[in-house]
Amino acid sequence: MFQIADLSLNSPFVLAPLAGYSDLPFRLLCRQYGAALVVSEMISCHGLLYRQAKTLKMLASSPAEQPVSFQLFGADPELMGEAAAVLNDFSPSLIDINMGCPVKKVTKRGAGSALMKDIPLAEKIISAVVAKSDVPVTVKTRAGIDQQTMTAIEFAKMSEGAGASAITVHGRTWSQGFSGSADWEVIRQVKQAIAIPVIGNGDISSYEQGIARMEESGCDGIMIGRAALGNPWVFSKKGRPQSLPEILVGVNQHMKLMEQHLDTRRVLAYIRNQIGRYFCHFAGSSQIRKSIHQCETFHLLQDFISSLSR
Repeated sequence: MFQIADLSLNSPFVLAPLAGYSDLPFRLLCRQYGAALVVSEMISCHGLLYRQAKTLKMLASSPAEQPVSFQLFGADPELMGEAAAVLNDFSPSLIDINMGCPVKKVTKRGAGSALMKDIPLAEKIISAVVAKSDVPVTVKTRAGIDQQTMTAIEFAKMSEGAGASAITVHGRTWSQGFSGSADWEVIRQVKQAIAIPVIGNGDISSYEQGIARMEESGCDGIMIGRAALGNPWVFSKKGRPQSLPEILVGVNQHMKLMEQHLDTRRVLAYIRNQIGRYFCHFAGSSQIRKSIHQCETFHLLQDFISSLSR
């Protein structure tokens, strides 16, 4: 459906890097349900270079999820280049650079959205990563710093010139964070200004909506984040099932993947959070979610989910 350098994708839909959620089981599930490309959580260049256990755990992958992009963040060009060289050993299809995260713990170190204020530094980082990466490099950014400082077009042109093979633009500004609405007009303008593929991001909650946004903005791909939680069907034309038995098929697939790839005892609260999100859209679902959060072990959760299909 579209191409990033020499990587061909069979659909325009991409799973966003969701901090705290885009782990291997979730990425595998979204690939099964139609995401053409999945992106890891943000990976700190410092954590990678220091071989921190938590960071290395985020690099857990599987051939079944290919193509996968690993997303790096940091504010030092040399360290980011070195981190990209380390990532080569983990066989990513792409390396993505986060230049759009608005979270304070990221921006106060000069990374994420803060790089939109220092375009020359951002350019050095992209160039350093491109020089050390064995795979195409992409960039994720935002519409601008605030409504008065919409830098996306300038930033996109710089990224293309520095060697990026594609850019994802989230239609919100840094100052907006995750509030307000995404501005898709900015994404349209970015697409018109550069030759590399542009992936649009922001407020997409269905396959049909994604296709409509592509048509009106001209962008090459659609990235979906929060709308995929508890709803991997968002990447497919059929969409979220209406019946409980069909939803349980997806829930059971997700739980099997979690059992295979996670320490279910240590991350039980996270698992309950993920599974509870599947049950938000039909009568009686609040009681199901309450019961899920009362399960004290993964096996009790499995038993409860099994009881729903009887």
